[in-house]
Amino acid sequence: MSDLKKVVIDGTELEVPGEMTLIQACEQAGVEIPRFCYHERLSIAGNCRMCLVEVVGGPPKPAASCAMQVRDLRPGKDGEPPVVKTNSPMVKKAREGVMEFLLINHPLDCPICDQGGECDLQDQAMAYGVDFSRYREPKRAAIDLDLGPLVETHMTRCISCTRCVRFTTEVAGVTQMGQTGRGEDAEITSYLGETLKSNLQGNIIDLCPVGALVSKPYAFTARPWELTKTETVDVMDALGSAIRVDTKGREVMRILPRNNDGTNEEWISDKTRFVWDGLRRQRLDRPYIRRDGKLRPATWPEAFAAVADAVKGRKVAGIVGDLVSTEAAYALRRLMDAMGGVTECRTDGAALPTERAGYAGTAAIEDIDTAKRIVLIGTDPAREAPVLNARIRKAWLRGADVSLVGEAADMTYDYDHLGTDRAALDELSRRMRDEGESDVATLVILGNAAMTGEDGAAVLAHARAMAEAAGAGLLILHSAAARVGAMDAGCHTDGGLDAALSADVIYNLGADEIDVPTGPFVIYQGSHGDRGAHRADVILPGAAWTEEQGLFVNTEGRPQLALRSGFAPGEAKENWAILRALSAEIGFQLPFDSLAELRRALVEEAPQLAELDAVPVNSFEPAGELPDLGEGAFGLAVRDFYLTNPIARASVLMAELSQLAQGRDPQPIAAE
Repeated sequence: MSDLKKVVIDGTELEVPGEMTLIQACEQAGVEIPRFCYHERLSIAGNCRMCLVEVVGGPPKPAASCAMQVRDLRPGKDGEPPVVKTNSPMVKKAREGVMEFLLINHPLDCPICDQGGECDLQDQAMAYGVDFSRYREPKRAAIDLDLGPLVETHMTRCISCTRCVRFTTEVAGVTQMGQTGRGEDAEITSYLGETLKSNLQGNIIDLCPVGALVSKPYAFTARPWELTKTETVDVMDALGSAIRVDTKGREVMRILPRNNDGTNEEWISDKTRFVWDGLRRQRLDRPYIRRDGKLRPATWPEAFAAVADAVKGRKVAGIVGDLVSTEAAYALRRLMDAMGGVTECRTDGAALPTERAGYAGTAAIEDIDTAKRIVLIGTDPAREAPVLNARIRKAWLRGADVSLVGEAADMTYDYDHLGTDRAALDELSRRMRDEGESDVATLVILGNAAMTGEDGAAVLAHARAMAEAAGAGLLILHSAAARVGAMDAGCHTDGGLDAALSADVIYNLGADEIDVPTGPFVIYQGSHGDRGAHRADVILPGAAWTEEQGLFVNTEGRPQLALRSGFAPGEAKENWAILRALSAEIGFQLPFDSLAELRRALVEEAPQLAELDAVPVNSFEPAGELPDLGEGAFGLAVRDFYLTNPIARASVLMAELSQLAQGRDPQPIAAE
C-alpha cells in the first residue's frame, strides 16, 4: 500500500496516495478541474495548461495539476498539510488567460462544426473563459490531413492537446501521427502523409476535445440533442465491449464506447464503431418461402404452415449462429428437445467441452493488466479482439513478456515467437510443466482456431495443463459473441456440427458462416440476407442485436444485457418471440409467454447468468493423462477483420476498409 499524504483542497482535508497527481486528488475531493490534454488512460503531456491550480506556500504562480504529484507538495511552516486552491483569483485569471490564448487562432466554426453540442472547448469557454477577446489579427490556417475513410480532419480547429498522438502511439501501437514545428508553426500531422493503419483509430474521435477530428461517416447527419441514447453491449467480437447506440427515429446513427474496466476500458474497435450502416442494408423484413426454386414473399401464417409441414415425422436439428442472444439460443434448444432433435452452436468445429471452465476459461480479462508473462496459442488478438490486444500491449509496456505459438502476426508489441505448429506447443507444454508453479504472474490465452482441428480437445488439454502447472489462469479467446452464452444454454450435442447437418430438417438460427449441404429442408431465422438466407427454404425475419433485449456472455464468461435501441424493420420480430409462436403452431408449445418467464427458466438451468456483469469463478475437474497432439501448424480464426459477420458484410464502409487492408498487407505468394 502506498504512503498516504494529507492535503487540503478548497478547505477539505483528505488522505491520498503520495504518487497521485493533484488533478486526481481534486477529483477525490469532488472538485472538478478543467482539462484538455490530460486523460486518465494516456501519458501526461502537461501542455494545455488549463488545469492550473494554486499551491499555497509554493511558487507565486499557478501549477499544472496534471503534472504535479501530492508527494511533491511542501507542508506548512508548522508541519500542517499542504493547501491547494482551485478557485482563487490567481486560478481564475490563469484559466481565463489560457482560454483567451486557445481562442486566438480557433475558428468561429461552432454553428457548422460537427462537434457542436458535445465540445469540451465550448463547455469550458462558457464555464471558465471571458466574453471578449483582445486579439484582432488574422487567424492561422492549417492543412487538413487525410487519415483514411473513418476520421475527418479540420486541423484549423486543433489546439495541440496531442491526445490523438499519444493514443495512436501508446494504446493503438502505430506511429503515423506526431507533432512538428514550433510556436505558431506547430501542427499535428501524419508522417509522409500516411493514413492510419490501426483497427482502433476511431477512438481519437472521442478523445479530441474540439472539432479537429470527427467521424467521417457520421458527419453532418445528426446533432447530439436529436439522438436517443441506449446503453448496450457490442457483439462484433467476443469481448463484449460496453457501448452506447445513438438512434434518430428508427435509424442507428452512431455507436460510441462506454467505460467498463472489466472488458474494454473505454475503447472500441473500428468495426464496432462504424458497422452501423450494415444494420440498414440487406435486411430481411418479411417471411419468404421457396417455390419453384425461388424465394417468394409470404405471410407469417403461410411461413409457419410451411415449417409445420416440413417437420412432421422428420429428424430435426438446430444450429445457433454467432450473433444470437442467449435467450433465443435457449428457446431453440428447448424447441429442438421437445421435437426429439439436437442443437449445436460450435459452428466453427471447435472442440469445446461441456465443462464451463473448458469453454469460458478460468481467467478474467482484467488479469492481463497484472500478468508478467502472457502465452498466446493459435491466436491473433489484433484481428480477433483489437481492444483486448491493446490491453496486452499495455501489459507489455509495463514489462510483461509475451510468447506466441502459432502464425506470426503484427500485434503492435514484441513477442517471442516459439513456433507455428503443434510440436512447438508440445515442447512449451513440457517445459512449463517441468518448471512447475512460477512466481511470475502468468496468463495463457488460447485462441479459438487452435481448437478447431481434429486434435482440438488435446490442444485444450495441453493449454489447461500448462496453466495449472504454472499457477496461471486460462483465457479462451472466442471469435463469436454468442458462443459462451449458447454453451451455457445447453446448445451442444455429442456429434457436433456434423450430427446437426445430417438431420432431415435444419433450423438455422442466424448461422451465416457455414455451408449447409444440399438435401435437408432449411428454415433460416435471421436479420440479414446473407449466406444462410440464400440456402433457406423458409425465411423467418428476426431482429438484429440492437432491436431486441438479450443476454450475451463474453469470452471470459461475463453475462451482459444488450438493450433495445430501435425496432426491427417491416414484419421482422424478436427472435425468441418467433420461436415461441412457431412452437404453438407445430404442436410443441414452449412453456413461457414473455421474455421474463423465458429468463427465469434459463437462469434455473444456468444460475451463473443471473449475475450480470460479474465473472463467475470456474474450475476444472481433475485431469487425466494428457492426450497426444497431432501435427501441423495452427491457423487463425479471423483472416479479414472487417467482414466477420452478416452485419459487417452488409456494410459498405466495412467492404471499403477490407479492400484497403488487403491492398496494404503483403499477399502470400505461392511456392514454385
